[in-house]
Amino acid sequence: MEVSQLPLNALRAFEASARHCSFTRAGLELRVTQTAISHQIKALEEALGVTLFKRLPRGLTMTDEGHALLPVLTDAFRRMSATLSQFEEGNYREILTVGVVGTFAIGWLLPRLNTFKEQHPHLDLRLKTNNNRSDILLDGLDFFIRFGDGAWHGTEAFHLMDAPLSPVCAPALQSRLVTPADLANAELLRSYRMDEWKLWFKAAGLGAPNLRGWMFDSSLTLVEAAAREVGVALVPVAMFSHDIATGRIVQPFDITVHTGSYWLTRLKSREETPAMTAFREWLVDTTDTGKA
Repeated sequence: MEVSQLPLNALRAFEASARHCSFTRAGLELRVTQTAISHQIKALEEALGVTLFKRLPRGLTMTDEGHALLPVLTDAFRRMSATLSQFEEGNYREILTVGVVGTFAIGWLLPRLNTFKEQHPHLDLRLKTNNNRSDILLDGLDFFIRFGDGAWHGTEAFHLMDAPLSPVCAPALQSRLVTPADLANAELLRSYRMDEWKLWFKAAGLGAPNLRGWMFDSSLTLVEAAAREVGVALVPVAMFSHDIATGRIVQPFDITVHTGSYWLTRLKSREETPAMTAFREWLVDTTDTGKA
């Protein structure tokens, strides 16, 4: 079937319904009734000759055909939206949407973005701070700067920098931490990566104590808690050099452990635009050479 023969509204209805797993929420997003969404989906299924959703008593679930269609439409609508937004107010600007974990955004990227802006004034950069588990496609990202080992399914990863972890705490707690063994009696703040403290204690030549207590999903909140004397945080210290330099937090020991790096990632199926190339080359060059 020719794409031109398919109703655009029905494609939009399917894409929204698939994202929300709900005709009702899709209707709210598209400002039409749930009944209208249901009719549009039915018309699309009839036009394609397939079933896209299984209607269940407690909601919707996509069929294999629906799963195959969703990423294509999501990418197509994202590209259309991005292109149309480039013509806002009669001016054409290249738009680049970059997701970035908050720690890297605050600790490294934002202090250097003016340099990129000066070199590429025609680019409209849009940053989205996400946790490390964001979805590049569904979140409409050109790039995603994330932490890990560089191996993510379907993505191409460009190494930016290593991020060794080391304990930090409030200055008031430093006097209690004379040797690494003293950490066994401290409140150890944890991230969702459960093995980080165990690996650090191993690097220090010690067995890890039983870990319990507060857990955080971001190094930013870990450091904030540490600065407020809640406990000791294990974080990528290079991202908090300003806090350490100003004395807001201290690094009681020089021992570090490597559990991952920061990477610039993009979908392999996503063709790189000139704006993406400019940002990638600037970012990789800047992190490699340590330019400010």
